[in-house]
Amino acid sequence: MNPALRRYGLQLALVGVAVTWGATFVTVKDAVSLYPLYSFLALRFGIAVVAFLALFPKSLSRLNARTLTAGAWAGAFLTAGYVFQTWGLQGTSASKAAFITGMFVVITPLLQTVLLRRLPRLPTLLGVVAAVLGLWLLSGGGSGQWSAGDTRVLLCAVAYSGHLIVLGSVTPKHDVRVLTLVQLAVVALVCGGVAVVVEHPGLPTTGSVWVALLVTGVIASAVAFAVQTSAQRYIPPARTALILVTEPAFGGLFGWLAGEALGVQGLAGAALILAGMVASELLGARGEVGEKVVLEPALEGIPAPVVEPIEAGNDPRPASAGDATES
Repeated sequence: MNPALRRYGLQLALVGVAVTWGATFVTVKDAVSLYPLYSFLALRFGIAVVAFLALFPKSLSRLNARTLTAGAWAGAFLTAGYVFQTWGLQGTSASKAAFITGMFVVITPLLQTVLLRRLPRLPTLLGVVAAVLGLWLLSGGGSGQWSAGDTRVLLCAVAYSGHLIVLGSVTPKHDVRVLTLVQLAVVALVCGGVAVVVEHPGLPTTGSVWVALLVTGVIASAVAFAVQTSAQRYIPPARTALILVTEPAFGGLFGWLAGEALGVQGLAGAALILAGMVASELLGARGEVGEKVVLEPALEGIPAPVVEPIEAGNDPRPASAGDATES
């Protein structure tokens, strides 16, 4: 394929991923109003495991004990994030949930500062300030419009940040495809176990719930991961980040199309959150002299830039996201 056509095609596919991720906020909110939360997540991630194995069939054969342990830790944070987000959607609008979830991009450098003693750069700190101010405006600016659902979604963002920090520490040591498969399975098994004990579900009987399960399990998870792994080989990290950071904007758009309204103050807050995300994500995706940046494909949304030192003639990373095809 012509290299230029390949790049444009992959960029268009990344836009499709951002659109799909944005649409899932409305889709999931509607689905869990008709079907139990844990049962939905169990089926969603069970479908994602099957779809992922169809795209990366050799992932299972490459599984080992170390990757299983690392994936279980990362999967625990991912499970918490999806539970809080889906639970939160039952108590807030899809539009607000999209932008509050996006806060994980600016929460991550703050957690890195506390846990890893890795000071963020000044532009990243400015992005954090903008996003926090935006969150205040989005919540009504102290007028009491903040809901319990908003709190749950904010806890989701914190869990996603923890997930990214765990991935940043373990991914260079493992095949990212196998690591991802384990995480998908952990979410499916944990939510499935809770569903069996608490909800006693049957299979969904509503067509819209099945559509939501297929969109989120296949397109938003397995296909989105495959697109990111392919894009990583041909598109600069900053451009990939710029495309995928539009996810909350699409979430807000689909929320508006569904009849939601943020108001002028809410829109201003959403714009500030998006600006803070762009600053943190794009500037985080630019390494300095002697550094390289890898955008690890993400399951919860916008991928995290991982900055690593360049070792002359030696790249310690094993076969991972850069290898988009099975061998």
